[in-house]
Amino acid sequence: MILDERTYTIEPAHVGTYLNLYVDEGMAIQTGHLGTLIGWFTQDIGAVNDVVHIWQYEDLADRERRRAGMEADPAWQAFRAKAAPFVRAMRSRILNPTWFSPLGGNGVRP
Repeated sequence: MILDERTYTIEPAHVGTYLNLYVDEGMAIQTGHLGTLIGWFTQDIGAVNDVVHIWQYEDLADRERRRAGMEADPAWQAFRAKAAPFVRAMRSRILNPTWFSPLGGNGVRP
């Protein structure tokens, strides 16, 4: 199991607008393709115009397959076109749970 942590820096003063657009038009499409959503987060301290979302996948192949399906969906493309003006930057990290993580890792202790 892996986690995909995605951080989007939103134009200042537009975080609420972006989140409302996502909930109204993008969330159902994205969860339909990507599956297990761990959560969406905002920040109160630091980069307050960042939003973070975390998705769980079986492995990198599962992630690639699911994301390719989403990217090919015309409804997702339409949502992205509406959301793009609000996004200043995007970062992604793949996280591997440790063997003792409550989420479960690969069970192998180094």
